[in-house]
Amino acid sequence: MLHLRLIVPADLRDQVLQTLDDCVGATHVVLLPDSAVRPAGDVVLCDVAREAADELLGALRTLGLADRGAINVEEVALTISAAADRAEEEAPGEGADALVWESVSEITHEESTLTVVYLAFLTVATMLAACGAVLDSAILVVGAMAVGPEFGPLAGLCVALVQRRGRPALRSLNALLVGFAVAMVLTVGFCFLMDQWGLFTKEMFEANRPNTSFIWKPDATSFVVALLAGVAGLLSLTSAKAGAMVGVAISVTTVPAAANAAAAVAYGDYAQGRGSAVQLLLNMLGIVVAGVATLVVQNVAWKVVRARGRAAARAVRR
Repeated sequence: MLHLRLIVPADLRDQVLQTLDDCVGATHVVLLPDSAVRPAGDVVLCDVAREAADELLGALRTLGLADRGAINVEEVALTISAAADRAEEEAPGEGADALVWESVSEITHEESTLTVVYLAFLTVATMLAACGAVLDSAILVVGAMAVGPEFGPLAGLCVALVQRRGRPALRSLNALLVGFAVAMVLTVGFCFLMDQWGLFTKEMFEANRPNTSFIWKPDATSFVVALLAGVAGLLSLTSAKAGAMVGVAISVTTVPAAANAAAAVAYGDYAQGRGSAVQLLLNMLGIVVAGVATLVVQNVAWKVVRARGRAAARAVRR
């Protein structure tokens, strides 16, 4: 269940209450007249089954509530109520499969914005991956994948493309391009510094590295893995059963490839640099293609489920 707290201007009260009454899946409606101060209005509380939330939020937006009042949405960890059970039973589909676009857009907006913290995480992840590449340590490479935040902008780009929204798409692209550029430049300097300290050497970088050579040797499998990662990542983003963005931990070889490219530049090994750059582009392309396809399929499937649910509800009323 999701909990909604609405600030409703007085002239919209009846329309909002009627919208909640018409929504299959909404329950526990509470009206607190004249309780809101800024903006002024009533406070309306309700719970709604996750599978009915997207349609309800769209209807409330249509009424202008987002512009003139407020719509706050929270996840409810536990609800013990027969009314809530009935609401979930009457709402079409399953909550775990529900696609709540407002929630998805909000998450990706936060994760795809170019911030100092984002740059710091991406830079640290790239430097960590550089250590893994030079030392041929798969453990360090996996650790870099877990630290890297680049799946946020990739997911944001997928959502923006599906919704055909230009500004969020540009924001995500900016986070990706600027983020990787800054991280790679700083990692080149990091590699020079490690070399001066005697911790990295050109011989180590150009030696046979069986555990991490996949980073700069892209093939068809690389693209297939990226596609699977994109599907898993976007499902984790939209599913109610996913506690965190799985895609952050399955960034495949985006960060490691960027790190290996930076190390290759530092040591003048441009063959590895080209291979790493191709690997990076293949993985980002695969994730975006799979992510967009996943969202499109989910959206179409969910529309079919909702249409069938409405048809069944009309049949019951007759």
